[in-house]
Amino acid sequence: MARRYDPERRQRIIDAAIRVVGAKGLAGLSHRSVAAEADVPLGSTTYHFATLDELMTAALRQASEGFAKAVAARGGLTDARVDLPTELAGLLGAWLAGDRTGVELEYELYLAALRRPALRPVAAEWAEDLAALLARRTDPRTARALVALMDGICLQVLLTDAPYDEEYTREALARLLVPARPGAADR
Repeated sequence: MARRYDPERRQRIIDAAIRVVGAKGLAGLSHRSVAAEADVPLGSTTYHFATLDELMTAALRQASEGFAKAVAARGGLTDARVDLPTELAGLLGAWLAGDRTGVELEYELYLAALRRPALRPVAAEWAEDLAALLARRTDPRTARALVALMDGICLQVLLTDAPYDEEYTREALARLLVPARPGAADR
């Protein structure tokens, strides 16, 4: 019997991995659970992804696209006429108000990089890409600080189930954008 040509199988496996993590968490992720979810033979998952780290890397890369799409959809980050703290606070609000499962999944995969060094480069891409975009509107250090603050606020909202406070976020981000006083760094 000839093998069936299935060019979409790799993508179906990635999609299945994301669904498995969304439903069962990282602890439920295995080649076997993904194969069952994707309705493919177990050998297909190991053919396309020799290790779980490879599979999680592909899933994290795809999941990270959610925030990138939210950034692209708003478009105001590159417009100097748009108030940056207001735009960033609105962006986070829109993202957090969207598919909560997707946001949680993205962060679960993102935080998995703490224990899985193979995931760290992909996890870092998110912060680096956003910082590079923000550096067009501010300096690179401030851009990195903005990303860190946004990341922290997102984690707090996700971990505490507290409602997202857009005005608080806007004020906090605005504080990072206040020009430094001369000599303030020397104190």
